Amino acid sequence: MSHATRDWDSLWLNVHLATMRPGAGYGEITDGAIAVHEGKIAWIGPRNALPAGARAGQEHDGGGAWLTPGLIDCHTHAVYAGNRSDEWEARLNGVPYEQIARQGGGIVSTVRATRAASFDELLQASLPRVRALMAEGLTTLEIKSGYGLDLANEEKMLRVAREIGRLTGLDVRTTFLGAHALPPEYAGRADDYIGEVCETMLPALAGQGLVDAVDAFCENIGFTPAQTERVFLAAKQHGLPVKLHAEQLSDQGGAQLTARYGGLSADHLEHLSAEGIAAMAAAGTVAVLLPGAFYFLRDTRLPPVEALRQAGVPMAIATDCNPGTSPMTSLLLAMNMACTVFRLTPREALAGATLNAARALGLAESIGSLEVGKKADFALWNIDRPGDLAYAMGFNPCALSVKAGEIR
Repeated sequence: MSHATRDWDSLWLNVHLATMRPGAGYGEITDGAIAVHEGKIAWIGPRNALPAGARAGQEHDGGGAWLTPGLIDCHTHAVYAGNRSDEWEARLNGVPYEQIARQGGGIVSTVRATRAASFDELLQASLPRVRALMAEGLTTLEIKSGYGLDLANEEKMLRVAREIGRLTGLDVRTTFLGAHALPPEYAGRADDYIGEVCETMLPALAGQGLVDAVDAFCENIGFTPAQTERVFLAAKQHGLPVKLHAEQLSDQGGAQLTARYGGLSADHLEHLSAEGIAAMAAAGTVAVLLPGAFYFLRDTRLPPVEALRQAGVPMAIATDCNPGTSPMTSLLLAMNMACTVFRLTPREALAGATLNAARALGLAESIGSLEVGKKADFALWNIDRPGDLAYAMGFNPCALSVKAGEIR
């Protein structure tokens, strides 16, 4: 259970641990200790069970705080330029979305602003959003492309995402979302654009090591299942895992398609069918729930949480941080919404932002729970119990976070 010599880099004492081990509830250890060596967890358990003679280069007193795995936001569009608050205000004043779109609004306005931004402008616009997430104990972040919609600008977005990881120390997982929307220059030629995504953009971006996974928007206002499958086939040819924006506005069978390709996750899922749930359960595909978009769009159809629960489909929670439908930079608020709006329990919400979020990124072997051998990614919280993390709205009790054993 410990490093062979029991000489560790650091040791955290006087902490209560919510390990979030699979099948263990919160996995609570009161008056616990956690040791770190070479960036990984070397020992964990009750303080009174520490091995005799255990030593560490540094000892930290947690002051009786709670320590959890670092939070993981597994679905974001955090890299973009521009602002769409004017469209939001117009919608609230009764202007139909179709009229806004005809006037050059909607996703096209974000594409226009993102294309016009330089690398540095895009980076500086995106960093504050990421830093707001980091302040809440975030240690791993997924960032999608999809506002460039041509090779040069999709590459720019993905390079900005990589640079954010370098500057912040976060683990940033990049997802290529070229099949997000139809760019204006391909109006009426969706199949041709999917060909560009599969035959030009993806090979070039994957060849530069800029892509960790591939996503698409399979929807009646997005791309068809047949077009989405072309994207999935191209991803598999490059050895990349897939995920999907699925069943948000209608049931297109996207969850079943994702499961058939062994997809990491299907996300949104308000219109998910029983067949989709069964396929996801059989494939081990994670359901990523995005309560921020549900709230912001004033949606009324809830995702089938109880059916997912009964089928044993892991449920993750994410912010869906984006300018049009979920301008949210608080994973703690997403957890609260998941409980109050989607009826998850606080334990399920915390698992959704740790263990199951790691599963949704294909990283459950290395992060998402406090276990020996996993990365020493954790956060320290001034709370009375783990359920407090999903309880308070607009309050951040994070004292500090640790990334690969280093205090941030």
